[in-house]
Amino acid sequence: MKRLLLLVACCSALIAVAQPFEKILLWPEGKMPNSKGLNLKDSISEQRLQQVGEPRIHAYLASKENNTGAAVLVVPGGGYVRLPDSYNSIPTAKFFQSKGISAFALCHRLPNSRDAVTPQIIPLQDAQRAMRIIYANAEKWGIDPNRVGVCGTSAGGHVTTTLGTHLEDVASIGDELDKYPFRPAFMIPISAVISMDDAIVHKGSKKSLLGDNPSPELVKEYSNETRVTAATPPTLMIHADNDKAVSSLNSVRFYLALKQAGVSSSLHIFPYGGHGINVNTNPGSTQMWTNICLEWLKEMKFIYPVE
Repeated sequence: MKRLLLLVACCSALIAVAQPFEKILLWPEGKMPNSKGLNLKDSISEQRLQQVGEPRIHAYLASKENNTGAAVLVVPGGGYVRLPDSYNSIPTAKFFQSKGISAFALCHRLPNSRDAVTPQIIPLQDAQRAMRIIYANAEKWGIDPNRVGVCGTSAGGHVTTTLGTHLEDVASIGDELDKYPFRPAFMIPISAVISMDDAIVHKGSKKSLLGDNPSPELVKEYSNETRVTAATPPTLMIHADNDKAVSSLNSVRFYLALKQAGVSSSLHIFPYGGHGINVNTNPGSTQMWTNICLEWLKEMKFIYPVE
């Protein structure tokens, strides 16, 4: 009986570890930047979050037993018009957590928000603030601040590469968190929207982020391959050649820009996988991408074996 009770207690502890923290709001009440001050609520329809009232992160902390000290901000996709309806089970975040990498799933405001003053800036503002929260709590959460990266899929990949290539601070609000950095140590864009060039752009994401008739200057500003410098973080790019939604040329262009800037990068374009590359089931060689990701993180010294 004692052994049975001990087993139940251990299982309960493991289950508790696997659950995300309660949501962590990004902004203090009344301090959210780029806001008209409207009191919006989360709105869910068609099993998707269509409006974000409270931008936030959900923390999936690695257990003490397998914590590598690394962390990653996870940015789901959705074409800049929708996000997952529940942040209690984000597969990519759970994958990283299971490998000893603390993950923080970002629920950012959407550019179509009625509350937005300048729509295209709000995803980046929320991403910068999220990174600052991670850095500010790194010691408490057992995270090495030199090994905090970002991983995003589809339009979340655009948020990812924007965070890594737009160096101006758009998230300061005059509080204690302003002193912390927001730059990621590494980036992992998956099936990512990166360019706003009409030749390869995902038209839906471009329209949602920049509007119907963006200026050439705005198009260039958010074509993140044009923003790469020697200061851009090391990047692992994952894409599928048969992705009909977001051309793999987005990743190719970003790789070329990184190469020209002398930034360490790795590009993997698999023959199949479409626009559905995930951490669970993928066709053929695409199934290898998660192992490639972990090996790249080890090779780049962002994760170490747990002693």
